[in-house]
Amino acid sequence: MAYTLLAAKGVRIGKSRLEADQVEEMKALLAKAGGKIVLPVDHVGADNFETGKPVAVPEVNIPDNLMGMDIGPKTIALFSGIIAKAGTVVWNGPMGVFERPDYAKGTRAVAEAVAKATSAGAVSVIGGGDSAAAVEEMGLADKMTHISTGGGASLEYLEGKAMPPLEVLDKK
Repeated sequence: MAYTLLAAKGVRIGKSRLEADQVEEMKALLAKAGGKIVLPVDHVGADNFETGKPVAVPEVNIPDNLMGMDIGPKTIALFSGIIAKAGTVVWNGPMGVFERPDYAKGTRAVAEAVAKATSAGAVSVIGGGDSAAAVEEMGLADKMTHISTGGGASLEYLEGKAMPPLEVLDKK
């Protein structure tokens, strides 16, 4: 999602995953958000997904020959600072390809920041199978307030959309 949002801002994303059909919608979302959406400012990239070696990308623009695989150290500090001040954290989606150790640092750092914020009194909601798997794998699941494997459904519920299973329960 971050690369589609970055592309909507006119940032070069190299060979990173892009949902091209969503760029115009993301432009509208960014305009409506008025600067409240915080995106990566640096990255860890690779020239290919399968065997690429990590390459530091110390700026927001990703060279054409690389794809974003994780967030970089400046983004880790930025996101961790925001999380530390939050009263509620809703996290849906890892920061990178956390299944590969070379690209797990951003996801680990965010998971640790969320766990620390939770221990300081914040409410943390982890939504989505990949995010749930990441906090489980990193041994931090018990440090979160709530974990749901239904990421898309969780976001729709928070958005205020009707959830058929909950509507049935409400009728009883």
